[in-house]
Amino acid sequence: MTSRDDIRDEALKDLQKYEVLMLNGHFDFGNGYHGPVYLNPHQLFRYPSTIWRFAQDLLDVLPASVVEATEVVTGPVTGGALLAHTMAGLLDSKRAITRPPTMFAPLTLDADCGHTLTRFYERQVAGRKALVVDDVRNTGQTLVHCVACVRKAGGHVLATAVIYDRMEAMVDAGVPNVVLAEYKAPDNFPADSCPLCRAGVPVTTF
Repeated sequence: MTSRDDIRDEALKDLQKYEVLMLNGHFDFGNGYHGPVYLNPHQLFRYPSTIWRFAQDLLDVLPASVVEATEVVTGPVTGGALLAHTMAGLLDSKRAITRPPTMFAPLTLDADCGHTLTRFYERQVAGRKALVVDDVRNTGQTLVHCVACVRKAGGHVLATAVIYDRMEAMVDAGVPNVVLAEYKAPDNFPADSCPLCRAGVPVTTF
């Protein structure tokens, strides 16, 4: 087992320790479905020290070539942008102080067109090598859209990176994707045919 494998194994345990990844419960997702696994990414950002820890671990599993080449880190609001801001700062701690500082460019959410870069941040991204990050990858669609935004602004995307991958991605952003921890959740059930309900398991509250 490599040191990167060790980091990933420990990160998966820590995601459960900090109740980001909640297993073996009975969760009502509010969309007509129930299931035994719940992901609460808000727990990542409750304490800044928690996200700093996971951001450092994510940097440690990134290829050295990406760490060295990245000039700007970008991610979608809210979780991805907070992670991107933290990682941009941590990247500078790994490199020579004489280098230009790593830039940060959040992708804001527009009601009409989804995630987008403002004109100010488009100028920061243009001509630079970018790392696109997010806290969680579900279908992969958000990362695909973010990569497209960076490219439209004239940036070159080196890779994408996420803290947690649900292993359900249906689309690919076309660049290497680095994952800190991954876990394939069991299937969810329509609320009216939920076996947990039939077994009398109470809905998990927190």
